[in-house]
Amino acid sequence: MIPERFPPPTQLDKPRDHCGIFGVFGHPQASQITYLGLHALQHRGQEGSGIVTCTGPAGAKPRFHSHKGFGLVNDIFKPESLFTDVLKGDSAIGHNRYSTAGASDNAANIQPLMVNYRGGNVAVSHNGNLTNFRGIRDTLQEKGTIFQTTSDTEIILHLIAQSREKDQIRQIIEALNRVEGAFSLTILTDTMLVAARDPRGVRPLAVGRLGDAFLVASETCAFDIVGAEYICDVNPGELLVFDRETLKSGVAKSFSLSPSGVVPRHCIFEYIYFSRPDSTIFNDSVDKVRRRLGKALAREHPTIPDNDDEKVVVINVPDSSNTATLGFVSESLKLGYKSKYEIGLIRSHYVGRTFILPAQGVRQSKVRTKFNTVRGVLKDKIVVIVDDSIVRGTTSKQLVKLIRDAGAREIHFRVTSPPVRYPCHYGMDFPDPGELIANVCDGDIEKIRRELGVDSLGYLSLGQLEESVPRDRGQDYCTACFSGDYPTSIEENGSKNERDG
Repeated sequence: MIPERFPPPTQLDKPRDHCGIFGVFGHPQASQITYLGLHALQHRGQEGSGIVTCTGPAGAKPRFHSHKGFGLVNDIFKPESLFTDVLKGDSAIGHNRYSTAGASDNAANIQPLMVNYRGGNVAVSHNGNLTNFRGIRDTLQEKGTIFQTTSDTEIILHLIAQSREKDQIRQIIEALNRVEGAFSLTILTDTMLVAARDPRGVRPLAVGRLGDAFLVASETCAFDIVGAEYICDVNPGELLVFDRETLKSGVAKSFSLSPSGVVPRHCIFEYIYFSRPDSTIFNDSVDKVRRRLGKALAREHPTIPDNDDEKVVVINVPDSSNTATLGFVSESLKLGYKSKYEIGLIRSHYVGRTFILPAQGVRQSKVRTKFNTVRGVLKDKIVVIVDDSIVRGTTSKQLVKLIRDAGAREIHFRVTSPPVRYPCHYGMDFPDPGELIANVCDGDIEKIRRELGVDSLGYLSLGQLEESVPRDRGQDYCTACFSGDYPTSIEENGSKNERDG
């Protein structure tokens, strides 16, 4: 069981973050750098974390060293001597876990997962979900394969181990060509670090440089914390190999996964909500894209007061809608609508996984422990709330009540994404479709407005969303959670407790 001090996340009514991955090759402090990288990626997963390192290969036979646990990065990697006495070596991979599927209370599911097979040691960290894992798992079990976890990631290790290819890189390529869905991976072997993305590039994966060493991370904010330079993204359908030759030449070996000619379909929610605004993902600044979303929202759903002399107070729901709100206000002013950005909601940053919630029925306390209002900003004002998404609607409804109780005269809700109506099969965890407020209200925006208790409600349309994201490299986006248009075939996977992202 998960220790009591790590109860279910207190994150409120949002799609759950998937996972964060990190890798280092060729640095004497690989484990410390990985620790810092995982700290920067903590927002992508808070259930568990792990690091695997490799010593060698000069002289003695290479050995893998591992440390994992439930909880946050700072809780797991103690004491400091862990990095010098246990996690030795100049190469490492790490993982922050949120189980999009895969039992969260099973310690065996905490990544990186590792095995020893005829080709040596191999460990893997995975961000994403495999959509055909059930069929592959059943086939492997029929052949006698024994699984140690309930994670879809484990089938990648078994496919590598059972490949008849003699070259280890070819074994990895063959294994990845058998799986479908979303995967951004770091794979550590006795002699190399491998980074790979699925042909559609659903999840981000970036390459950095620190001195002579190479780094790989889900987001570039993980490079900033260690002073590394962002070089490029791992391309969709690309497998990069970093080895001793790479350290000498400064060039990684690049291989292509099949099928070729697949149009990239990046997860559009990475821009809307998941990634940090100080990151570059899919080769573009998250901050700039979110500002564009806010501007598009202001054009599509302006808030115009009846009194021409009155300013509208615009507030964000901290923290993921901060920069989108700035875009909303700047565009509103450009259009001639009197608007003023204010901080009307204060978020407590000390309500984390260690906070023990009271009885399940005391739902109001869940919001009040995380948010409080600045009454002087809101009292007697026309207030516009800008948020990135509405999922169940429970938190939004309670926030509206808090703002109403603070004396707001009118409340208008603006959302920088369309209504969420469909499940994600690529590494993002939404509630059951029947619990989504957009489905509860039959997709009727007026019904949702009444349910939230606001004076007006405006979602960014799918068309405006798609026009606001970068397209200068011919990429497309996965919008399945809004449109139901999935870029791959979806296998019936059974319980969500059988996958991990």
